[in-house]
Amino acid sequence: MPRVTSFDHLPAYELAGPPDAPVVCVLGGISATRHVAANALDPAPGWWDAVVGSRRAIDTTRFRVLGIDFVDGGRRADGRPKRVVTTHDQADAVAAVLDRLGIERVQAFVGASYGGMVALAFAERYPERVQQLVVISAPHEAHPMSTALRALQRRIVQLGIDTGEAQEGLVLARALAMTTYRSAREFAERFDVEPSVRTANDAIFPVEGYLRHHGEKFAATWTPERFLALSLSADLHRVDPAAIRTPALLVAAEGDAIVPGEQMAALAAALAAPNQFVELPSKTGHDAFLTEPEALGRLLRESLATTRLS
Repeated sequence: MPRVTSFDHLPAYELAGPPDAPVVCVLGGISATRHVAANALDPAPGWWDAVVGSRRAIDTTRFRVLGIDFVDGGRRADGRPKRVVTTHDQADAVAAVLDRLGIERVQAFVGASYGGMVALAFAERYPERVQQLVVISAPHEAHPMSTALRALQRRIVQLGIDTGEAQEGLVLARALAMTTYRSAREFAERFDVEPSVRTANDAIFPVEGYLRHHGEKFAATWTPERFLALSLSADLHRVDPAAIRTPALLVAAEGDAIVPGEQMAALAAALAAPNQFVELPSKTGHDAFLTEPEALGRLLRESLATTRLS
């Protein structure tokens, strides 16, 4: 049975698609929500409309798509998380939602970035409830360099909380995170090295505006404690590949600074289940699951077409 007794309620979720169709659970990075794509229930754009929808790679005329909002452990009075949340906690939350919906097994669990970590944790804990995994840019354990970068982001947010500048701390932490979601190659192609503004005692570079924009956009809809909880959860992530026996498609993104290709290859080699390992060409790095919908879509179509619920 799902182990969700430490949470007060089920996470918010959205299930869209034909009532009797097989279910595909789709989870993205920490900023992804339950609203994966526009649908009849909610026609607003989702976070993965380029991949999920009618006649798209994950075809909502053939599958029911389940998305959830990640649990974050709640908030203490000082603005920090109440409790540590792990990827196995997220897996328990998904299982609890499936129980509520009366769904015994999903045809596939598609997870990208943090969502891929949750997919691996789900397959380890609930092997009987998933037929197939698609794991994109998500390892069996956090890379030490990724932990180093996320730890700095958390310290920035905590410093903001402690100094009464929590919002600014969140803006700066997300801005720093953007330098890891995208590649050096993309930045070199997009931004001029010359300052856009120069004064007698300072200079502002074109890339700064890009980072500031994304930091402010993120901070407008997020809270510091939620960021702290999910960032730490990514660093605490651990699964035993030898314990995962669900067939899997593993996708590594070219130039990924957070989950290097060799780490995904090591996961593929250690999995107990049959798996296919694919390196996705991209100039953007970790965010390739958002920026390469056509190439990734082909992989997803092929993978989902070869799997049927037994």
